[in-house]
Amino acid sequence: MSVSPLLDKLIDSLQILPGVGPKSAQRLAFYLLERNQQGARDLADVIATAIDEIGHCQQCRTLTEDAICSLCSNPGRDDSMLCIVENPSDVMLMNKVTGYKGLYFVLMGHLSPLDGIGPEELGLADLAKRLDNGGIKELILATNSTVEGEATAHYIHEMARKRQIRTTRLAHGVPMGGELEYVDGGTLSYAFQGRQDI
Repeated sequence: MSVSPLLDKLIDSLQILPGVGPKSAQRLAFYLLERNQQGARDLADVIATAIDEIGHCQQCRTLTEDAICSLCSNPGRDDSMLCIVENPSDVMLMNKVTGYKGLYFVLMGHLSPLDGIGPEELGLADLAKRLDNGGIKELILATNSTVEGEATAHYIHEMARKRQIRTTRLAHGVPMGGELEYVDGGTLSYAFQGRQDI
């Protein structure tokens, strides 16, 4: 018999977060209740507000509280380059670490016929309209290096090729500071095929 059904419910609810299992959820629940109740209230308020106010940008589909996100509405960005990513978190990372100054299109996933995810679910009709409007000179495919990510990149490359738009793909290779003996064969093969002059 449970000492506190509400505590059990809190622990169960925390487990919806990725990487949070029963033990981690229990630690989080006790920490919030015993040591940081104001932080817990603030967190609950921010989560509720974010759920109510954050939606998708009408142009790139990333998460924003505005109809058009700050990246798409920034006149200083290069609208001739369009980077295709799988998730809004990819936009945040690419923008933070690459110095890329073009625009984005977020697929919200990748092609996966077995899971019922086809071109319609990824908004590829919207992407096609954007490509047909002209002005895009380079499409940068930054999908994940998985079978599904590669299939998605190939599908989009074919869309761009039909419209005679240059398509590039993020390089795959040996991580900085990595040693060859610890790199998997697929990564090493991509790195070898994508070698460049120095």
